[in-house]
Amino acid sequence: MSLLLEGKRAFITGGTRGIGAALCEVFAREGADVAFNYNSRDDLAEQTKAKITAHKRRAHSTKISVVDRVGLKKLTRELIELWGGIDILVNNAAINRGDSFATTTDRAWDEVINTNVNGLFAVTKPIYKQMIRQRKGTILNITSIGAIRALPTAVHYATSKAAVIGFTKCLSREAATFGITVNAIAAGIFDTDLAHTLPDRLLQMHEFWVARGRLGRPEELAEYAAFMVSDRNSYMNGEVVIVDGGAVT
Repeated sequence: MSLLLEGKRAFITGGTRGIGAALCEVFAREGADVAFNYNSRDDLAEQTKAKITAHKRRAHSTKISVVDRVGLKKLTRELIELWGGIDILVNNAAINRGDSFATTTDRAWDEVINTNVNGLFAVTKPIYKQMIRQRKGTILNITSIGAIRALPTAVHYATSKAAVIGFTKCLSREAATFGITVNAIAAGIFDTDLAHTLPDRLLQMHEFWVARGRLGRPEELAEYAAFMVSDRNSYMNGEVVIVDGGAVT
């Protein structure tokens, strides 16, 4: 059987850590050329690139913020010149802060909403426009069960991830006209740096909530994501799939 993503060209946000790094490696293993952005760690970017090229796929990394609209437009043009286009976009990058609502500062609220919501717009818009021109493409947005269930996570984070769900569902209808699908994964708690910003009490109780009795591994989400963005998943559109280890609702 052929690889899931043979010949595809993917762009993944936040590709140096946790779920993003796992997405880059699994997508490359499944046959995709992978470009990714990152915010700070040059050493981790080189590690991710090495994992991609180890699968004999092209790698491209760019140190750029997901809220840099001008820079992201330029990056999209560069990738089109280099690779001829982008077939897959995964909006993975996000931040969280361990705040209660009563103690959330204006700065913390703005930072989370700006990164997780405005960044979604800034990354998607230029790539979506080139997908329209090529009349094909798939977009996968990573949201959270914190946007669906009343978990003791930060209100600003849950709010931003609920916005991702609305973005996914509404854009999917518009995008379908151009042969583009838009779906999302609502992730449970995975063993990442982001998860470890959650309150200790939440992490301690997690094993009692989740049927699997542990944190998810980033590669477990990446494996499912590879199927979701593949041509074998051609009829799914506008869906939010929960991957959380069987958490109690």
